Amino acid sequence: MSAVTTDAPNTTRPQAGPVVTAKGLTRHYEVGGGLFGKPKTVRALSELDFELTPGRTLAVVGESGCGKSTLARVVTLIEEPTRGDLSIDGTKATPDAWKSLRSKVQIVFQDPYGSLNPRQRIGQILMEPLLINRPQMPAAEREEKAREMLRLVGLRPEHFDRYPHMFSGGQRQRVAIGRALMLEPEVLVLDEPVSALDVSIQSSVLNLLIDLQERMQLAYLFISHDLSVVRHVADDVTVMYLGRAVETGPKDMIFDNPQHPYTKALLSATPRADPEAGKERIKLQGELPSPLAVPPGCAFAPRCWKAQDKCRAARPLLDGATQKSACFFPEGDGTASPEAPKS
Repeated sequence: MSAVTTDAPNTTRPQAGPVVTAKGLTRHYEVGGGLFGKPKTVRALSELDFELTPGRTLAVVGESGCGKSTLARVVTLIEEPTRGDLSIDGTKATPDAWKSLRSKVQIVFQDPYGSLNPRQRIGQILMEPLLINRPQMPAAEREEKAREMLRLVGLRPEHFDRYPHMFSGGQRQRVAIGRALMLEPEVLVLDEPVSALDVSIQSSVLNLLIDLQERMQLAYLFISHDLSVVRHVADDVTVMYLGRAVETGPKDMIFDNPQHPYTKALLSATPRADPEAGKERIKLQGELPSPLAVPPGCAFAPRCWKAQDKCRAARPLLDGATQKSACFFPEGDGTASPEAPKS
């Protein structure tokens, strides 16, 4: 994939520690149980730990329903966690601090067709974050910044006065990326940013994101189900299953030596460009259980080919040094996890 280059000024921030730190991040939802039933709890996200560092990308992967989108809403301060701590730039992200912190974390949505207002011109879309968050900024300065951002994301000056329906999907996603950068955030949450685009233009958008990260030292939380895309952009990977992280570590370790059976199954389903390369396809049985009724013990046990009685009785703790996994009987040279404390 060729690199995307621009001649915009370099806005690199100095290297620093983590800009986002999450400890035991949990988000549960109470749902009604009907007229006579008791309310039930949806365990969408449970006890997640991670850090986002300037200039690096953490990819979060897993099946639909594993908690990726809930994580995105919590990190972008759309929803408050049920438990756990979330800190942004050293400040604890409590609701009282949301207003001051939201400009530091922005999101790029999956659908470039639905995330842009069809009644606004591109220039208005780019200037709107400044109009809302920095109302004291002169109109001429807002327009200047919007035009500069248009150039930074690889669009032409004449696009400033056009409407979203006049652009391709890739161009609309470039506008969405530009809008997210207008407030000069430190973190971008990228929620499946290329899954709705043609394969032919995915690479150009991915390369744009990589180029912007290098220039601005952005921290990315990259949410995806496409492991081939993750391998191209990520530095670290977190594999989630039913709201919990089951394996975390540097990208190369995860792809070359998966330790959790679920990670191995996901990687086995990734297409390869070489049709003659030998590959063992692991087909999981059954469907992802409901977060309303999480199985006891290891949540993956009902679908795991290595499950034993211990897996159904106790939950493995995410454990390890650089590469961590939550499995009593890991793959490869992984070390068996200890049992998690009883909740």
